[in-house]
Amino acid sequence: MLTRAIVRPPAPNFAAGLSAAGLGAPIFGLALEQHARYCATLERCGLELTVLAADADFADATFVEDTAIVIGDLAILSRPGAPTRLGEVARIAPALEAAFERVHAIAAPGTLDGGDVCQADNHFFIGLSERTNPAGARQLAELLTREGFTSTIVDLRDVGGFLHLKSAFTYLGDRRIVAIEAVATHAALSGFEIVRVAPGEGYAANLLRLNDVVVIAAGFPRLRAELDRLGYAVEPLDMSEFRKMDGALTCLSLRF
Repeated sequence: MLTRAIVRPPAPNFAAGLSAAGLGAPIFGLALEQHARYCATLERCGLELTVLAADADFADATFVEDTAIVIGDLAILSRPGAPTRLGEVARIAPALEAAFERVHAIAAPGTLDGGDVCQADNHFFIGLSERTNPAGARQLAELLTREGFTSTIVDLRDVGGFLHLKSAFTYLGDRRIVAIEAVATHAALSGFEIVRVAPGEGYAANLLRLNDVVVIAAGFPRLRAELDRLGYAVEPLDMSEFRKMDGALTCLSLRF
């Protein structure tokens, strides 16, 4: 059961962050409203929030998931692959040091974004991307092995069309993975039941299992219908302003 989460609202310069979405600039006031609804959903699902102050020094800082991987009593500080985001790790480190008994860190020359790490029970998928390089992936895999977990490094750089591994697939629980068609038959996912995201609904592959509730991005009726059919309690959230900045549901929190 998840009991806590760390979040950070967007700063007024949110629109200055990194994005290749091509969907236009986010509306800051609407982004704040969407973030508040996101936080309220986490709380309704039983999570106590640590809400960090908005950080105008780093326009992408609301996407806290990229700064760390959290497991049990351990936090692993990442080393983001975008140079403009490196300083975000030092800003969030005190909150992680207060919440976790042990803190490790990815070191140069490794780079690693938390969005490239997907936990499926005791197994971790680590994606190679424009932001996570082989050295960073290997460091994380070695740390996970020492902690008693297994992992698979998944190179999806040739697939294209998404920023992070969790833009292509996320873990639903119950040995099920929700995946876009381009990766649904990938060998790394063998052994899991694959819930395929319909063409045109790829953004919805990034979903969030919060205890007994599955949170999905609003506006994707075919995936919603499939999750309903499978018996999940589903809550859709409007993510329009974060989508404009290449962000999605998992990006906005560190959950533990």
